[in-house]
Amino acid sequence: MHPRIAVLLPCYNEETAIAQTVAGFRAVLPHATIYVYDNNSRDRTIEVAKAAGAIVRSERIQGKGNVVRRMFADIDADIYVMADGDATYDAASAPALIARVLDEKLDMVVGSRVTQESAAYRRGHQFGNRAMTGILARLFGRSFTDIFSGYRVFSRRFVKSFPVLSSGFEIETEISVHALELKMPVGEIETPYYARPEGSVSKLNTYRDGFRIARTIATLYRIERPMLFFGIIAGLLAALAVILAVPLVLTYMDTHLVPRFPTAIMVTGLIILASLNIFAGLILDTVVHGRREVRRLAYLAHQAPGNGG
Repeated sequence: MHPRIAVLLPCYNEETAIAQTVAGFRAVLPHATIYVYDNNSRDRTIEVAKAAGAIVRSERIQGKGNVVRRMFADIDADIYVMADGDATYDAASAPALIARVLDEKLDMVVGSRVTQESAAYRRGHQFGNRAMTGILARLFGRSFTDIFSGYRVFSRRFVKSFPVLSSGFEIETEISVHALELKMPVGEIETPYYARPEGSVSKLNTYRDGFRIARTIATLYRIERPMLFFGIIAGLLAALAVILAVPLVLTYMDTHLVPRFPTAIMVTGLIILASLNIFAGLILDTVVHGRREVRRLAYLAHQAPGNGG
């Protein structure tokens, strides 16, 4: 018996490429159900996707993260294949990605992009990907080689235990952090990455989306590693207080006087703020530990891939 496979294609103004994308996945995954989720397209994406044989649904709240949230909530399957509707990802790699999930009982396999076409994967995006991947590895201990890849295969227990919070293109970062935080079994496979078909236009903005992703990583780090996050702030405040206090202490040792009361008051305030940050980190660390246990239990409520569905 074949596992139930759902191919999920979030789309926004992709009438040029969506038919080719649907046909590609239909050819290599004949038993899969292909869903196209339209996100307020102003072109003929819906009509073209329906004509290509996909099941078309809509999400009115703009942003890829909002579309992914809707897809994960609506679709019931054993294996989920997520890609973009712009024909840049290699549909022929999908069976290998799925086989890796099933054979090794993984919860996610990422299609790491490999391309020789500069038009397909701009240098600015490659540099940003490497930089953000390095940051993520430092923050969470391990990472993927391509955290921004939109080509991923998920198990059911990943999809149904993932509380999607992002609204835009930072969704891939949130997905990666969720897997790393719960220490899920994951993998990567290199897959070809192609340029968009002629007439198809990218929706990405290197600087705007890069800033949003960096902000997402910082926010997730604050949420998932509060002791370290607030500890760093406390350390900086305490270090500044010590620098300001040293001249006061030396003067007091020589004259037994404190001539600069405003500085002394500032030092006291900085130490108080540092202490408050330490206590905030300790309290939030306990809260995060409890949240992580709940998320882990939600994850364990579903069967592993290949264990009878």
